[in-house]
Amino acid sequence: MRRPFALLAAALLAGAFAAPASAADGDAGNDGFTIEDPRITESSGLAASRLHPGVYWTHNDSDDGPYLYAVDGATGETVARLTLTGIGAPRDVEAVSVGPGNRIFVGDIGDNLGGTWPYVWIYELPEPKELRDQTVRATQYVVTYSDGARDAESLVVHPKTGRAYIIDKKEEGGHLYEGPAELSASGRNVFRPIAPVELWATDAAFSPDGRQLAVRGYFGGIHYAWNGGKLQRKGRLSVPLQRQGESVSYSADGSRLLYGSEGARSAVESREAPGGDDGKASSSGGGAENGKSADGDGGEGGIGTGTLVAAAVVVAALLGLGRLRRRR
Repeated sequence: MRRPFALLAAALLAGAFAAPASAADGDAGNDGFTIEDPRITESSGLAASRLHPGVYWTHNDSDDGPYLYAVDGATGETVARLTLTGIGAPRDVEAVSVGPGNRIFVGDIGDNLGGTWPYVWIYELPEPKELRDQTVRATQYVVTYSDGARDAESLVVHPKTGRAYIIDKKEEGGHLYEGPAELSASGRNVFRPIAPVELWATDAAFSPDGRQLAVRGYFGGIHYAWNGGKLQRKGRLSVPLQRQGESVSYSADGSRLLYGSEGARSAVESREAPGGDDGKASSSGGGAENGKSADGDGGEGGIGTGTLVAAAVVVAALLGLGRLRRRR
Protein backbone atom coordinates (compact mmCIF):
# COMPACT_ATOMS: atom_id res chain seq x y z
CA MET A 1 0.00 0.00 0.00
CA ARG A 2 1.07 3.62 -0.46
CA ARG A 3 2.55 5.19 2.67
CA PRO A 4 0.88 8.60 3.09
CA PHE A 5 3.05 11.53 4.15
CA ALA A 6 1.03 11.83 7.36
CA LEU A 7 2.44 8.52 8.58
CA LEU A 8 5.77 10.25 9.18
CA ALA A 9 4.02 12.10 11.97
CA ALA A 10 2.64 8.85 13.38
CA ALA A 11 6.09 7.29 13.40
CA LEU A 12 7.51 10.30 15.25
CA LEU A 13 4.74 10.38 17.82
CA ALA A 14 4.02 6.70 18.38
CA GLY A 15 7.05 5.97 20.52
CA ALA A 16 6.43 8.88 22.86
CA PHE A 17 2.66 9.04 23.04
CA ALA A 18 1.28 5.56 22.23
CA ALA A 19 -1.36 4.47 24.73
CA PRO A 20 -0.57 1.19 26.46
CA ALA A 21 -2.88 -1.73 25.88
CA SER A 22 -5.27 -2.09 28.79
CA ALA A 23 -5.83 -5.22 30.81
CA ALA A 24 -8.92 -7.14 29.76
CA ASP A 25 -11.28 -9.26 31.78
CA GLY A 26 -12.08 -11.51 28.84
CA ASP A 27 -10.66 -14.82 27.71
CA ALA A 28 -6.94 -15.30 27.10
CA GLY A 29 -6.10 -14.13 23.61
CA ASN A 30 -8.27 -11.02 23.77
CA ASP A 31 -5.89 -8.95 25.89
CA GLY A 32 -3.56 -7.91 23.08
CA PHE A 33 -0.33 -9.52 21.93
CA THR A 34 2.79 -9.09 19.82
CA ILE A 35 3.02 -10.94 16.50
CA GLU A 36 6.19 -12.98 16.89
CA ASP A 37 6.45 -14.62 13.45
CA PRO A 38 9.35 -12.99 11.50
CA ARG A 39 7.51 -13.79 8.26
CA ILE A 40 4.71 -11.38 9.20
CA THR A 41 6.12 -7.90 8.62
CA GLU A 42 3.12 -6.16 7.03
CA SER A 43 0.10 -7.40 8.98
CA SER A 44 -2.70 -5.60 7.19
CA GLY A 45 -5.86 -7.43 8.24
CA LEU A 46 -7.13 -9.12 11.39
CA ALA A 47 -10.11 -11.38 12.10
CA ALA A 48 -11.01 -13.42 15.18
CA SER A 49 -11.57 -17.10 14.60
CA ARG A 50 -15.00 -18.37 15.66
CA LEU A 51 -13.88 -21.98 15.43
CA HIS A 52 -10.70 -21.59 17.49
CA PRO A 53 -11.26 -19.12 20.37
CA GLY A 54 -8.34 -16.81 21.05
CA VAL A 55 -6.87 -17.28 17.56
CA TYR A 56 -6.65 -14.42 15.04
CA TRP A 57 -6.19 -14.65 11.29
CA THR A 58 -3.84 -12.20 9.60
CA HIS A 59 -1.81 -11.80 6.41
CA ASN A 60 0.89 -9.66 4.88
CA ASP A 61 0.06 -6.69 2.70
CA SER A 62 2.01 -7.65 -0.42
CA ASP A 63 5.09 -9.47 -1.75
CA ASP A 64 4.40 -12.53 0.38
CA GLY A 65 2.28 -15.00 -1.56
CA PRO A 66 -1.11 -16.68 -1.08
CA TYR A 67 -0.74 -17.14 2.69
CA LEU A 68 -2.92 -16.74 5.76
CA TYR A 69 -1.50 -16.96 9.28
CA ALA A 70 -3.33 -18.15 12.40
CA VAL A 71 -1.84 -16.39 15.42
CA ASP A 72 -2.44 -17.47 19.02
CA GLY A 73 -3.60 -14.37 20.87
CA ALA A 74 -2.26 -15.72 24.16
CA THR A 75 1.34 -16.05 22.95
CA GLY A 76 1.59 -14.15 19.66
CA GLU A 77 2.98 -17.27 18.01
CA THR A 78 1.83 -18.57 14.63
CA VAL A 79 0.00 -21.88 15.02
CA ALA A 80 -0.80 -22.45 11.33
CA ARG A 81 0.01 -21.07 7.91
CA LEU A 82 -2.47 -21.71 5.13
CA THR A 83 -1.40 -21.74 1.50
CA LEU A 84 -4.30 -20.82 -0.78
CA THR A 85 -4.71 -22.62 -4.10
CA GLY A 86 -7.27 -22.14 -6.86
CA ILE A 87 -6.50 -18.42 -7.14
CA GLY A 88 -4.06 -16.28 -9.10
CA ALA A 89 -1.09 -14.42 -7.63
CA PRO A 90 -2.32 -12.03 -4.91
CA ARG A 91 -1.69 -8.37 -5.74
CA ASP A 92 -2.44 -6.21 -2.67
CA VAL A 93 -4.16 -8.13 0.14
CA GLU A 94 -5.62 -5.70 2.66
CA ALA A 95 -8.35 -7.37 4.71
CA VAL A 96 -9.71 -10.60 6.15
CA SER A 97 -13.16 -11.34 7.56
CA VAL A 98 -14.96 -14.41 8.92
CA GLY A 99 -18.50 -15.00 7.71
CA PRO A 100 -21.26 -17.49 8.55
CA GLY A 101 -20.34 -21.15 8.71
CA ASN A 102 -16.72 -20.36 9.58
CA ARG A 103 -15.98 -19.21 6.06
CA ILE A 104 -12.93 -16.94 5.71
CA PHE A 105 -12.98 -14.09 3.18
CA VAL A 106 -9.76 -12.41 2.07
CA GLY A 107 -9.83 -9.01 0.40
CA ASP A 108 -7.22 -8.53 -2.34
CA ILE A 109 -8.68 -5.05 -2.77
CA GLY A 110 -5.81 -2.58 -2.43
CA ASP A 111 -4.87 -0.40 -5.37
CA ASN A 112 -1.37 1.02 -5.17
CA LEU A 113 -1.97 2.89 -8.42
CA GLY A 114 -4.55 5.15 -6.79
CA GLY A 115 -7.70 3.49 -8.09
CA THR A 116 -6.85 2.34 -11.59
CA TRP A 117 -7.09 -1.47 -11.44
CA PRO A 118 -10.08 -2.52 -13.61
CA TYR A 119 -10.99 -5.14 -11.01
CA VAL A 120 -9.92 -6.56 -7.64
CA TRP A 121 -10.52 -9.92 -5.96
CA ILE A 122 -12.09 -11.58 -2.94
CA TYR A 123 -11.04 -15.11 -1.95
CA GLU A 124 -13.28 -17.43 0.10
CA LEU A 125 -12.17 -20.58 1.91
CA PRO A 126 -13.37 -22.82 4.74
CA GLU A 127 -11.67 -22.30 8.09
CA PRO A 128 -9.76 -25.51 8.86
CA LYS A 129 -10.98 -27.52 11.83
CA GLU A 130 -7.38 -28.40 12.67
CA LEU A 131 -4.73 -25.69 13.04
CA ARG A 132 -1.60 -26.82 11.21
CA ASP A 133 0.33 -25.76 8.13
CA GLN A 134 -1.72 -26.91 5.16
CA THR A 135 -2.94 -26.13 1.67
CA VAL A 136 -6.56 -25.02 1.27
CA ARG A 137 -8.45 -24.51 -1.95
CA ALA A 138 -10.15 -21.13 -2.21
CA THR A 139 -12.80 -19.65 -4.48
CA GLN A 140 -11.85 -16.46 -6.30
CA TYR A 141 -14.39 -13.70 -7.00
CA VAL A 142 -13.79 -10.82 -9.40
CA VAL A 143 -14.98 -7.48 -7.97
CA THR A 144 -15.72 -4.17 -9.70
CA TYR A 145 -17.39 -0.97 -8.49
CA SER A 146 -20.45 0.63 -10.04
CA ASP A 147 -18.80 4.07 -10.02
CA GLY A 148 -15.30 3.18 -11.15
CA ALA A 149 -12.07 1.79 -9.76
CA ARG A 150 -10.88 2.84 -6.32
CA ASP A 151 -8.45 2.01 -3.55
CA ALA A 152 -9.82 0.11 -0.54
CA GLU A 153 -8.48 -1.64 2.55
CA SER A 154 -11.68 -2.64 4.39
CA LEU A 155 -13.65 -5.81 3.63
CA VAL A 156 -16.37 -7.02 6.01
CA VAL A 157 -18.74 -9.95 5.69
CA HIS A 158 -21.96 -9.82 7.69
CA PRO A 159 -21.89 -12.66 10.25
CA LYS A 160 -25.60 -13.43 9.77
CA THR A 161 -26.37 -12.80 6.09
CA GLY A 162 -22.95 -13.57 4.61
CA ARG A 163 -23.13 -10.50 2.39
CA ALA A 164 -19.81 -8.81 1.60
CA TYR A 165 -19.13 -5.07 1.94
CA ILE A 166 -16.13 -2.89 1.08
CA ILE A 167 -15.24 0.59 2.35
CA ASP A 168 -13.09 2.62 0.00
CA LYS A 169 -10.11 4.57 1.31
CA LYS A 170 -10.29 8.33 0.84
CA GLU A 171 -8.63 10.97 3.00
CA GLU A 172 -11.79 13.08 2.98
CA GLY A 173 -14.02 10.09 3.81
CA GLY A 174 -15.37 7.28 1.69
CA HIS A 175 -18.41 5.06 1.23
CA LEU A 176 -19.69 1.66 2.25
CA TYR A 177 -20.11 -0.49 -0.86
CA GLU A 178 -22.52 -3.43 -0.90
CA GLY A 179 -21.85 -6.55 -2.91
CA PRO A 180 -24.49 -8.83 -4.44
CA ALA A 181 -26.54 -11.04 -2.14
CA GLU A 182 -24.36 -13.96 -3.21
CA LEU A 183 -20.93 -13.69 -4.76
CA SER A 184 -20.51 -15.41 -8.10
CA ALA A 185 -17.32 -17.18 -9.17
CA SER A 186 -18.28 -16.62 -12.82
CA GLY A 187 -18.49 -13.09 -14.16
CA ARG A 188 -17.99 -9.90 -12.16
CA ASN A 189 -19.47 -8.94 -8.82
CA VAL A 190 -20.48 -5.29 -8.85
CA PHE A 191 -20.31 -3.40 -5.53
CA ARG A 192 -22.49 -0.28 -5.15
CA PRO A 193 -22.24 2.61 -2.65
CA ILE A 194 -25.00 2.61 -0.03
CA ALA A 195 -23.79 4.88 2.80
CA PRO A 196 -21.07 7.48 3.50
CA VAL A 197 -18.30 6.66 5.98
CA GLU A 198 -16.74 9.67 7.70
CA LEU A 199 -13.21 8.34 7.91
CA TRP A 200 -10.02 7.66 5.99
CA ALA A 201 -10.65 3.95 6.51
CA THR A 202 -7.88 1.36 6.79
CA ASP A 203 -10.06 -1.51 8.12
CA ALA A 204 -13.46 -2.37 9.54
CA ALA A 205 -15.16 -5.18 11.48
CA PHE A 206 -18.65 -6.37 12.31
CA SER A 207 -19.55 -7.26 15.88
CA PRO A 208 -20.31 -11.00 16.20
CA ASP A 209 -24.06 -10.31 16.33
CA GLY A 210 -23.88 -8.14 13.20
CA ARG A 211 -25.46 -5.12 14.89
CA GLN A 212 -22.38 -2.91 15.09
CA LEU A 213 -19.76 -1.86 12.56
CA ALA A 214 -16.37 -0.58 13.76
CA VAL A 215 -14.28 1.41 11.27
CA ARG A 216 -10.71 2.48 11.98
CA GLY A 217 -8.25 4.86 10.34
CA TYR A 218 -4.65 5.78 11.04
CA PHE A 219 -5.50 8.20 13.85
CA GLY A 220 -8.98 7.28 15.06
CA GLY A 221 -12.16 5.34 14.51
CA ILE A 222 -15.96 5.43 14.47
CA HIS A 223 -18.55 2.86 15.49
CA TYR A 224 -21.91 2.65 13.76
CA ALA A 225 -25.17 0.87 14.42
CA TRP A 226 -25.54 -1.36 11.37
CA ASN A 227 -29.25 -0.67 10.96
CA GLY A 228 -29.59 -2.90 7.89
CA GLY A 229 -26.81 -1.02 6.09
CA LYS A 230 -28.30 2.41 6.81
CA LEU A 231 -25.43 3.37 9.07
CA GLN A 232 -26.22 5.28 12.25
CA ARG A 233 -23.19 6.89 13.83
CA LYS A 234 -22.92 6.10 17.54
CA GLY A 235 -19.59 7.59 18.57
CA ARG A 236 -15.83 7.53 18.36
CA LEU A 237 -13.63 4.55 19.08
CA SER A 238 -10.72 4.45 21.51
CA VAL A 239 -8.05 3.69 18.90
CA PRO A 240 -4.43 3.43 20.07
CA LEU A 241 -1.87 5.55 18.27
CA GLN A 242 0.18 3.03 16.30
CA ARG A 243 3.10 3.26 13.92
CA GLN A 244 0.89 2.35 10.96
CA GLY A 245 -2.58 1.36 12.12
CA GLU A 246 -3.95 -1.08 9.57
CA SER A 247 -6.43 -3.50 11.12
CA VAL A 248 -9.28 -4.00 13.56
CA SER A 249 -11.27 -7.02 14.75
CA TYR A 250 -13.87 -7.73 17.40
CA SER A 251 -12.93 -10.54 19.73
CA ALA A 252 -15.03 -13.66 19.17
CA ASP A 253 -17.22 -12.82 22.17
CA GLY A 254 -17.67 -9.20 21.08
CA SER A 255 -16.31 -7.73 24.31
CA ARG A 256 -13.07 -6.30 22.91
CA LEU A 257 -11.74 -4.56 19.84
CA LEU A 258 -8.25 -5.58 18.73
CA TYR A 259 -6.16 -3.09 16.75
CA GLY A 260 -3.14 -4.12 14.66
CA SER A 261 -0.29 -2.37 12.88
CA GLU A 262 2.26 -3.14 10.21
CA GLY A 263 5.91 -3.77 11.04
CA ALA A 264 8.08 -6.58 12.36
CA ARG A 265 6.93 -7.83 15.78
CA SER A 266 3.98 -5.48 15.58
CA ALA A 267 1.70 -5.05 18.57
CA VAL A 268 -2.00 -5.90 18.53
CA GLU A 269 -3.62 -3.72 21.17
CA SER A 270 -6.90 -4.43 22.96
CA ARG A 271 -9.61 -1.97 23.92
CA GLU A 272 -13.07 -2.43 25.39
CA ALA A 273 -15.72 -2.60 22.67
CA PRO A 274 -18.37 0.13 22.72
CA GLY A 275 -21.79 -0.61 24.20
CA GLY A 276 -24.46 -1.84 21.86
CA ASP A 277 -27.08 0.90 22.12
CA ASP A 278 -25.82 3.53 24.52
CA GLY A 279 -24.06 5.59 21.86
CA LYS A 280 -20.85 5.83 23.88
CA ALA A 281 -17.43 4.44 23.06
CA SER A 282 -15.99 2.74 26.12
CA SER A 283 -12.36 3.51 26.83
CA SER A 284 -10.25 1.73 29.39
CA GLY A 285 -7.62 4.41 28.94
CA GLY A 286 -9.92 7.32 29.44
CA GLY A 287 -10.65 9.36 26.49
CA ALA A 288 -12.99 8.96 23.60
CA GLU A 289 -16.07 11.08 23.80
CA ASN A 290 -19.31 10.49 21.96
CA GLY A 291 -20.27 12.36 18.84
CA LYS A 292 -18.67 13.56 15.67
CA SER A 293 -15.37 15.36 15.67
CA ALA A 294 -14.74 18.40 13.54
CA ASP A 295 -12.73 16.49 10.96
CA GLY A 296 -14.86 13.36 10.96
CA ASP A 297 -12.10 11.28 12.54
CA GLY A 298 -12.07 9.56 15.90
CA GLY A 299 -10.19 10.14 19.14
CA GLU A 300 -7.21 8.34 20.57
CA GLY A 301 -7.93 6.49 23.81
CA GLY A 302 -5.64 6.82 26.78
CA ILE A 303 -3.90 10.00 25.58
CA GLY A 304 -4.29 13.29 27.44
CA THR A 305 -5.81 16.38 25.86
CA GLY A 306 -2.53 18.28 25.91
CA THR A 307 -0.77 15.45 24.10
CA LEU A 308 -3.49 15.29 21.48
CA VAL A 309 -3.23 19.01 20.84
CA ALA A 310 0.54 18.77 20.45
CA ALA A 311 0.18 15.75 18.18
CA ALA A 312 -2.41 17.54 16.07
CA VAL A 313 -0.09 20.51 15.60
CA VAL A 314 2.77 18.28 14.46
CA VAL A 315 0.54 16.26 12.12
CA ALA A 316 -1.01 19.40 10.66
CA ALA A 317 2.40 20.95 10.06
CA LEU A 318 3.72 17.83 8.34
CA LEU A 319 0.59 17.46 6.24
CA GLY A 320 0.83 21.08 5.19
CA LEU A 321 4.46 20.65 4.22
CA GLY A 322 3.60 17.53 2.25
CA ARG A 323 0.85 19.32 0.32
CA LEU A 324 3.17 22.26 -0.34
CA ARG A 325 5.78 19.91 -1.78
CA ARG A 326 3.21 18.20 -3.97
CA ARG A 327 2.17 21.55 -5.45
CA ARG A 328 5.74 22.33 -6.54
